[in-house]
Amino acid sequence: MKTRKQFIKTFPARAVALALGLFVALAALPLHAQYFYQDVYELNCSVGGCLPYDFGQLIQWTDGNLYGTATSGGQYYDGTIFDVSPSATENDVWQFNGTLAGSYPGAALTLRPDNQFFGVTPQGGDNGYGGVFVFVPGSGMTAVHYFNGTDGQDTETPLVQARDGNFYGFTNSLTTYRVTYPGGVFQPLPGTVPASPSGPLVAGLDGYLYGTSSKGGTSNLGTIFRMTTAGVVEVIYSFTGGLDGAAPKGLLQASDGNFYGTTNSGGANGTGGVFQYKFTIAVKSGHVLNPLYSFTSVNPNSLQNADGANPLAGLVAASDGYLYGSTSDGGSNGCGTLFRISTGGAFTALDNFPNYWNCGKTNIGLNTGTPFSALVQHTNGCFYGTTYSGGTNLSNFNGGNVYSLCPNPTTTPNLTVVAGPIWVSPEAKVTIRGDNLDEIVNVTFAGVTAAFQPGSPTYLTATVPSEAVDGPIAVTVINSLGGEQTLQSQQSMHILPVITNLDPTSGPVGQEVGIVGGGFAGATKVTFGGVKCTSFTVATPSLIQAYVPAGAKTGKIVVTTPNGSATSKQKFTVN
Repeated sequence: MKTRKQFIKTFPARAVALALGLFVALAALPLHAQYFYQDVYELNCSVGGCLPYDFGQLIQWTDGNLYGTATSGGQYYDGTIFDVSPSATENDVWQFNGTLAGSYPGAALTLRPDNQFFGVTPQGGDNGYGGVFVFVPGSGMTAVHYFNGTDGQDTETPLVQARDGNFYGFTNSLTTYRVTYPGGVFQPLPGTVPASPSGPLVAGLDGYLYGTSSKGGTSNLGTIFRMTTAGVVEVIYSFTGGLDGAAPKGLLQASDGNFYGTTNSGGANGTGGVFQYKFTIAVKSGHVLNPLYSFTSVNPNSLQNADGANPLAGLVAASDGYLYGSTSDGGSNGCGTLFRISTGGAFTALDNFPNYWNCGKTNIGLNTGTPFSALVQHTNGCFYGTTYSGGTNLSNFNGGNVYSLCPNPTTTPNLTVVAGPIWVSPEAKVTIRGDNLDEIVNVTFAGVTAAFQPGSPTYLTATVPSEAVDGPIAVTVINSLGGEQTLQSQQSMHILPVITNLDPTSGPVGQEVGIVGGGFAGATKVTFGGVKCTSFTVATPSLIQAYVPAGAKTGKIVVTTPNGSATSKQKFTVN
């Protein structure tokens, strides 16, 4: 098998033959007038990084720029981390050299709550199998772990934060692992994921981590699987290649609680589709996969169709309630499309990737190439993504590009929360991204006022109030006309229960005890030393009034809510 560097060096020669054989002059089909594609920045192998897979998506940092990884190029030709501003200014912010943290990064970066990045590499490092690293723009990189072949190798999928606060991932050798947060300790897990895992894990609202594989399952056509934070993996759906499609390319959990994803093939016409995986917390038997849309057939001569075909990336849930995605083939130019779809299946093709010399998929074309990364919505309201190849740098393998999909006119700026949907504890600090946040006058969590500290026009830090309940964050800013404007996040915050104090800390059976903390809304269970309390009241989200039950034992008090459980640091003494 060729290494990634060998593949990159031999790719252009094969690409020329393909491009000359398939180039066709095509007439443009009508487009949806409200959105438009724009080439934001052309990556260049000789100047900086190039050929970005960015499995996952670009990440907006606190400076408002979009950060991504490139699998090749740079000073040592081992790839780079780059950032691009919406105004098309690019910087190569880290050059991989094959030693520290490895080389050829294919996975997107993962932003942590402290505004540092986790990342992974598939090769290089101390053992040659890649590793996990932490990167801080302006400060540098620290290696967290070097894979040794037994605990994993060839890692091209970004980490994701679960409800327990730790980060989880898997490798192309099918192993699973955890990186603790805070702390950054690597821990291998016992589970193995199905063959050819695709797309990053998704932290479900039930505490499980969900993922897809493009192979495996009863028909070997792909699966949806879930994993516990202990590393127990279970296949919960097998694709058949019929209307449900085949070779799924990632998941997202939308605001309605259901999962959505794309398939690269199968569907009504063999060109893939979009599906909904209906989700009911803790009731696996209630999970149902619904095909939402099948892409149409592609003309074998022109490679065209009206809506696109064969998506290679997942979807993004946008602030307008729609899901946005891309395809790698079809459309009016045969080079793929950008589209949106409602959670009910209403589909609209928004724009086409341009076509010059067969889309740039063969590394000699212009302006576009294969989009492996999902779109990300910037706080300016536009969507951004990368293509693996194409571009105008003909002498540099056409190293791919960063592109945008913008509404015309631009809609209301977007408000996002780091790592959302997110689980946070009362009194924790949360980073909020948006526009004009230096003119902020108020922040609320589901209507509860929060303390905040502006950081820049594109981000601020807010403290989760003790009375917070599950729901969106809203910020009120002063707009350009001097009036107030309120923006609401499309993500909901999920408040974890925390016990900070017991009042009193001892007493007989029947004693009323105040359990103080936060995140108690919807509490379903209270125990004293393991004995269930039969009488308690959630007075406020930060206070439970409970009565010591008969048979209670001296020990810690545990409160259980839909978002998890909290254990008191103090023991309650039963007199």
